[in-house]
Amino acid sequence: MDHFDYRDGTLHVEDVPMTAIAEAVGTPVYVYSAATFRRHARAFRDGLAGVARKHLAYAIKANPNLAVLRVLADEGYGADVVSVGEMKRALAAGIAAADIVFSGVGKTRAELAAALEAGIGQFNLELEEEGVVLAALAAERGLVAPAVLRVNPDVDAGTHAKISTGRKENKFGVPIDQAPAMFDRLAGLPGLNLRGVAIHIGSQLLDLAPLEAAYHRIGALVAELRAAGHTISHVDLGGGLGVPYKAGDVPPSPADYGAMVARVTKGWDAELMFEPGRVIAGNAGVLLTEVIWVKPGVTHPYVIVDAAMNDLARPALYDAWHDFVAVRPTGERMTANIAGPVCETGDTFALKREIDAVESGDLAVFRTAGAYGATMASTYNSRPLVPEVLVDGDRFAVVADRVAAEALIAAERVPEWLAK
Repeated sequence: MDHFDYRDGTLHVEDVPMTAIAEAVGTPVYVYSAATFRRHARAFRDGLAGVARKHLAYAIKANPNLAVLRVLADEGYGADVVSVGEMKRALAAGIAAADIVFSGVGKTRAELAAALEAGIGQFNLELEEEGVVLAALAAERGLVAPAVLRVNPDVDAGTHAKISTGRKENKFGVPIDQAPAMFDRLAGLPGLNLRGVAIHIGSQLLDLAPLEAAYHRIGALVAELRAAGHTISHVDLGGGLGVPYKAGDVPPSPADYGAMVARVTKGWDAELMFEPGRVIAGNAGVLLTEVIWVKPGVTHPYVIVDAAMNDLARPALYDAWHDFVAVRPTGERMTANIAGPVCETGDTFALKREIDAVESGDLAVFRTAGAYGATMASTYNSRPLVPEVLVDGDRFAVVADRVAAEALIAAERVPEWLAK
């Protein structure tokens, strides 16, 4: 459930009409619902009521806006980060360093050192050398780094290949059959408290079966490590729950997921850690856009909107579906292609899609754009970075400015030898 609905024929976000946001801020613009973020955060937490010891760390990569992070911090969420930049965002939003988990396959030595000095709560190690380096950096500073070893269980998540992370050919984690020996070697290093293991098999999962298979494998690994004399106090189960992008998508509910977790992990006697991202943020945001032209086509017209692939990259990257609906629908329908103004054929959001009938000047939204939307935006074609708006009840505020071409140009330099 989200808080985007029609009132008197106009799409609203909570108590604010989309037309008011377009008039005040312009388009394209991302629009987020604080109430939806709160509802999803609580639903995920409530779904895990059967798990006695847990830590919830929102995956910042899904939507790193500071205002969004503040809403989730107020809901008691920590943060899962994959860069120092994300760590700094989490801290700036008021998330305690001890509640931050640092994931990511390419953490640099400088990033490891910065995270140590910030006092973050956990490092998720991706390879043995990283653990050796982290231990040395911690020992040099008189610290002990809390860490877990991320394992790759070779489980196919059944999701898009570009967001699958748990197969043996993926770059993430260490092969599960090599984990016991690697754990032995790392566990004795001064400066390192290797306290458990981690797993994450992919994103946008619509079936619990792959997750359950992966959890059974990591549970067996936990038992093996304990039998070898290791203390395992933390197990990071990652994230990955999907959201409904279109009719027919029926992702597992947080309650269904929580029931599976409680059943599979019964008797593990460890703090379970979770990294929800898309499931919290996806349906909490839309991309508001204006129709520039309806261009005749050979078979279907092209609805040309002012949003583009640089604003919402998922369709170009993954052939992803986002529902497209008019802000003020007339009740009439049309079949059309939806495209943006960027000079790429890939700047196409949909082909031969039945949609609300629209014409030049109409407002429309791409639904379920709260995750992996603005965070993946670029300035390709020297287009401005899209702004972001947060709505809370009948109030709204711009929480990220539109970064215009002039500001981008001002950050560049022409060397002296080219100046005239």
